[in-house]
Amino acid sequence: MKNRKKIATVWLGGCSGCHMSFLDIDERILDIIQLADIVKSPIVDQKEFPYVDLALVEGSVTCDEHLAEIKNIRAKSKMLIAFGDCAVMTNVTGMRNYFPLNEVLDTSYVNAISNDEGGESPSHPCLMKLNDKAVPLQEVVTVDFVIPGCPPDADTIFYVLQEFLNDRTPNLSTAHKLKYG
Repeated sequence: MKNRKKIATVWLGGCSGCHMSFLDIDERILDIIQLADIVKSPIVDQKEFPYVDLALVEGSVTCDEHLAEIKNIRAKSKMLIAFGDCAVMTNVTGMRNYFPLNEVLDTSYVNAISNDEGGESPSHPCLMKLNDKAVPLQEVVTVDFVIPGCPPDADTIFYVLQEFLNDRTPNLSTAHKLKYG
């Protein structure tokens, strides 16, 4: 029996829509489980990121924690897949890039709610330190494949996983033709 592959899915600066589409593959998850183990995801509580064959990463790099995490993921993944438009081009999370970070924080925290403690943006060592700009994955690590979409549809996600898990390279233009004729 050939070695089972290991898959991880990760959620950085995004809305989790890509993971919701992943769950939309429904019973086809059983076909994936025949070929691989899902060893890390938002629903698999493993503290350390394991070595994996495929890492699907949703969301952009928006803070210091994301930067450290994506570098660790890249080091421990044979193949890193940018999973959805936020991972590829920052999409919605990158909308804040049009404004200075202090204005974003003031609008989000100071002006949005009444703060009896003087109207300052939250600052605590336990809170993530936002980067000045949200950036797509390929600006900080090498990305091996892209699954586009906001979010990508379940059929495309399933197709890409099936192809990679069977040691084939997906052709998204072929997948599109199969689905839409």
